Amino acid sequence: MAESLIIQLRAGESPRWLVCNDDGQVVVDAIAGELVQAAPLSAGRRVAVIVPASEVLSLDTEVPAKSSAKLAQVVPFALEERVADEIENLHFALGERSAETGKVNVLVVGRARIDAWLGELRSAGLEPQAIYSEASLLPAMPGQLIALLDGDSLTLRHAEGPPLVMPALAIADAFEMALAAQPSPVAGLEPLPVGLLLYAGHDEWQAHQNQIDALRERFTGVKVQLLPHGPLSVLAPAAASGDAVNLLQGALAVASPHAQGWKSWRLAALLGAALLCLHIGARVFELSQLRKQEAVLDAGIQDAFRAAMPGQQNATNARRRVETRLSQIRSGGGALLPVLAAIATARGAAPGAVIEGLTFRDGTLELRITAPDAASLDAIGRQLRAANWQADILGGSANGDAYRGRLQIRRAGA
Repeated sequence: MAESLIIQLRAGESPRWLVCNDDGQVVVDAIAGELVQAAPLSAGRRVAVIVPASEVLSLDTEVPAKSSAKLAQVVPFALEERVADEIENLHFALGERSAETGKVNVLVVGRARIDAWLGELRSAGLEPQAIYSEASLLPAMPGQLIALLDGDSLTLRHAEGPPLVMPALAIADAFEMALAAQPSPVAGLEPLPVGLLLYAGHDEWQAHQNQIDALRERFTGVKVQLLPHGPLSVLAPAAASGDAVNLLQGALAVASPHAQGWKSWRLAALLGAALLCLHIGARVFELSQLRKQEAVLDAGIQDAFRAAMPGQQNATNARRRVETRLSQIRSGGGALLPVLAAIATARGAAPGAVIEGLTFRDGTLELRITAPDAASLDAIGRQLRAANWQADILGGSANGDAYRGRLQIRRAGA
């Protein structure tokens, strides 16, 4: 299972990182320190970086349906009136188009800011494959408003629409704005009431508990999950799975090693593919010839079967049936019926016993039996020995309320 090194950059604090697989299970617990200390963990792993939500603007915009390349050219001009800086100074990253609204989620970050993050990471020996905003990694749940209270920042996210990032000092206004922006399932009607799931550090919760308690009546329920070691554990699963908008797009997109080496290997790959096709074609022709020969042999076997077993009208699977009959004759199959009859009689000593399977060879029958206990298996063996059969218990083991064992039976003295 693929693993990712997840690094969280936080303003005014040391970076934190952990390693988890693409199912979100933590492989290496969270550690705080200098970025250079995380570099050894990046070997053979995907590197994903989480940056503060306050540094990244999230917008939804309506743009015409175009290819990804053309959409990347159009979106900056479509958002020119909604951003404070010149578009030349900004970096835009596009998400998926919403099937419900037709809008495209766009993340906007200062070009200088993302260049600074990349420079800091690369100077520590880290080459990230993805950079995510904290806000885009918050889980989205229908019927719930998800909130992350981290330091001086409050991030709110509905199941639909872009996240809202506000200063924690304006917590009451932030919740009012988020509830007002909640989409209604039917135009003209009030939005459905929602619950609140709040992730917060211990200090943040102590500082803002009274304000949040005052808003409890606005929600169907309020659940608070304290994060003693910060929000990395909540954000890491989505970063590991890649279920968020990656800021490394366009000129900042990271080419995979396979894509980088494709051009130099293209001719060799084409020649290899042609050789493979030629090899497969030869094998297909050879297989076709073998099938024709097999059909001739099968016809001969069926003729021999009907001649040797005139009472058998159905010649289906003739080869297998002849081989089975020969095997029975060679292994002394004539002794099978008497031993089966003896087993049927001996099984009365343990009514709860169930025969799971049997193997008969060279006059010896081996049974796989499930019985209530070992004594039941021994009772069957005693009954067989009393009927002049040699019955040996080869082994067994308890499995819950049952006992599973093996019994070997042959004619006494054989």
